[in-house]
Amino acid sequence: MKLKILKSVFGYDSFRPLQETCIQSVLDKKDTVLIMPTGGGKSLCYQITALMLPGLTVVISPLISLMKDQVSQLKSLGVEAEVLNSTLTPDEYDINMGRIRSGRTKLLFCAPETLFKDDILVLLKACQVDCITIDEAHCISEWGHDFRPEYRRIKDLRELFPEAVFLAVTATATERVRQDIITN
Repeated sequence: MKLKILKSVFGYDSFRPLQETCIQSVLDKKDTVLIMPTGGGKSLCYQITALMLPGLTVVISPLISLMKDQVSQLKSLGVEAEVLNSTLTPDEYDINMGRIRSGRTKLLFCAPETLFKDDILVLLKACQVDCITIDEAHCISEWGHDFRPEYRRIKDLRELFPEAVFLAVTATATERVRQDIITN
């Protein structure tokens, strides 16, 4: 099934190193940390698992432009993906909330600052959240180069969504940052 989705949705014939192992780990409901170079295919790992899991995958990302690009690309491939962030008009925000509420959305992209808003948490509690992906996971670490305090709250999601599997992806991380990602 993984290979079929890789080919039919994304147009690739084979996985790159670590991708299939990561995808299987997430499907086996094992929290996973993936460190792979930029351009190595980290996004495909959570995108394919999102298409294989029955519920919603929440992707926490620090970069609005990255979220917008990924959602646009996914929609062009026929994948139900939405973004919730500060660039949306109130009408766009409401439309996206409705799409997520409907259960059709497979991937939701948001920043941690957005994720912890009351209306978002209420929405997500009403959904089946199967996977929580932390993109640019080095931001979790106070020793990472882009530390944002809101990322430290991600560990609270474990209590809110105990059935969800967690996937942390980043391009580079020292051993100290890796350990901090795992701890948090």
